Amino acid sequence: MNSAQDFLRSRRSIRRFKPDPIADSVIERILTTATFAPSAHNLQPWRFVIINNPDVKTRLGLTLTTKMRADMQAEGAPESEIKSRTSHSLRRIDEAPVIIMLCRDVTDVRADTPEETIMNIQSTALAGMNILLAAQAEGLGAKWICWPLYATPEIQTALDLPENWEPQAMLIIGLANEEPKEKELKPLNKISVYL
Repeated sequence: MNSAQDFLRSRRSIRRFKPDPIADSVIERILTTATFAPSAHNLQPWRFVIINNPDVKTRLGLTLTTKMRADMQAEGAPESEIKSRTSHSLRRIDEAPVIIMLCRDVTDVRADTPEETIMNIQSTALAGMNILLAAQAEGLGAKWICWPLYATPEIQTALDLPENWEPQAMLIIGLANEEPKEKELKPLNKISVYL
């Protein structure tokens, strides 16, 4: 196996970070790499919000966990579980030196059809994968978090985003402060077929 395959297979989600700040130049290199992702019709619908200001991180954390709490209460979750999940989420946001809110520009579609919307979402996700790999190439850990899908309007308000910037995912990035877990993979012969 070649070293590029080894590198790609070594990526793991990191959930705990050291407090060391990440230089803006490193984040710019990561985001530049993200923009090399393929996109349908080359529309490049991805938009990036870089969050490293503690006050903004606090506002984002409170926004997300307030929505999480309301959703969990509506589902009848026990208070102990709600408290555990919200405090865990707040810690994660607080600890991450950098958060990248990955958004898609909802106006960057060729036509207003379900297929074009899906292509737009897929294109944005590919930029997110490039962020994860670029962060790893910089010696950083990262994790993809989907919470923004459950609190889109709340996040847009909290971060004062343009209406057409729709949050898709949140990527937390920093120097790893844990050993990543081994990944359990489904056997290839169970998830693929040759025709």
